[in-house]
Amino acid sequence: MQPLIDNARTFGQRPEEFAKLAEGQSPQVLFITCSDSRVVPALITGARPGELFELRTAGNIVPPYASEHPTSEACTIEYAVEVLGVRDIVVCGHSHCGAVGALVRGDDLDAVPAVRDWLAHATPRPTGTVEDPTVSEGVQSHVLTQLLRLRSYPYIDKKLKDGQLTLHAWFYEVHTGAVQAHDPAVDVFKAL
Repeated sequence: MQPLIDNARTFGQRPEEFAKLAEGQSPQVLFITCSDSRVVPALITGARPGELFELRTAGNIVPPYASEHPTSEACTIEYAVEVLGVRDIVVCGHSHCGAVGALVRGDDLDAVPAVRDWLAHATPRPTGTVEDPTVSEGVQSHVLTQLLRLRSYPYIDKKLKDGQLTLHAWFYEVHTGAVQAHDPAVDVFKAL
């Protein structure tokens, strides 16, 4: 913890670098990814403050659209699309994902009921090779399911049809740093 505290103490000693951020934000991308500490969107993309609007959830799950019972995730997505006007949404899964791995393996999550209930939103359950520690196949299919889930949000569907929004599926390899993007023309993930 101490190195993090030390950095936080010196971080604010460069106010000239941050003054413009007080004028507002206009990110072009909503980046939806896992809460996993090994996944750092700004590091992966090289984004500076104000360039990415981030949504981090366990297993990069996009919950079902339900306007009568909004979730914080749905509010974040709505704000990014309707207020900030992002033009792109990236859903980025990652190798060695504990959440997707638990789903692929069918782990008993009764000891962590909040996690169990959150992961229940990941329907259909991702499939993949149970023995694969990277759970690559499961994560990639899961990311594509989250894109379909996003399409069920009415305002996203409208913007997609109007050509005002583009969805992207990415897969980040924790063990190599490589990023792959889904190519819908051939239905495979390829290096960026």
